[in-house]
Amino acid sequence: MTEQAPLGVDPRIPNAARMYDYFLGGKDNFRADRELAELVLAVLPEAREGALQNRLFIGRVVRYLVDQGITQFIDLGSGLPARENVHEVAHRYAPEAKVVYVDNDPVVCTHGRALLADPERVLMLEADARRPEHVLADPEVRKLIDFERPVALLMMFFLHLVPDSDDPHGFVAAYREALAPGGYLALTHLSTDWKSERTQQIVEVYQQASAPFCPRSGKEIEAFFGDFELIPPGLDTGLGTVWPFADPEATMFLDEDLARMGYAGIGRKPAPFRKLRAVNPRGR
Repeated sequence: MTEQAPLGVDPRIPNAARMYDYFLGGKDNFRADRELAELVLAVLPEAREGALQNRLFIGRVVRYLVDQGITQFIDLGSGLPARENVHEVAHRYAPEAKVVYVDNDPVVCTHGRALLADPERVLMLEADARRPEHVLADPEVRKLIDFERPVALLMMFFLHLVPDSDDPHGFVAAYREALAPGGYLALTHLSTDWKSERTQQIVEVYQQASAPFCPRSGKEIEAFFGDFELIPPGLDTGLGTVWPFADPEATMFLDEDLARMGYAGIGRKPAPFRKLRAVNPRGR
């Protein structure tokens, strides 16, 4: 028997966001999502721990950015609401913070609007995050976010679900260009650098889902930051466990192969270079 789903959603097609929800122990998923997620777990039993660590990492990143004075966030490819959502962490340290979640999955957006309703501070936007011209021009986004001030863009476990045919480097560059100086880009992305056999097996499993699985090399991932200044130590494995804002009490990956399957990074948009006019000390 086919499970009921919102209009326009085919529950027979596995969805990456709902599979991620299943990894986190959520209930907003369908049989097809669970079955494909179990195939992933058969290859990578640590996927549940990885999903949990990613949520904890997002919380640490948000707290770090608030400490840097950031109170505006856009979470692209946000997925279903889960523990330690961006707005929950941000509001814990900066009650005035504004957060926009962007996802194109109707199930995600339906649940998001129900659980995240706070129109003065939080927006759930149903849109394709691969189309910055639509996201950035949306009147609701413009009402909530002041692009004259620094904004943090979050792309957590999102870009490795975007194939090269969608020009991910191109649309990420468009988002970077829209940010004011002092804005940030934070991302996590699975990688091909360690030639893990399990990575290739997961790629093959995800071919059955609504989104492909596209791990990339460290050089390709670093290119997403363009001319942004990477926060030391730059791209890091193991979800930023060695960064200054890492939680020393957080559970660390026990499996070295799993820890090395991806990168995390945060970049800051520098102030534009201004050429100083030469001044004649004699006034001539």
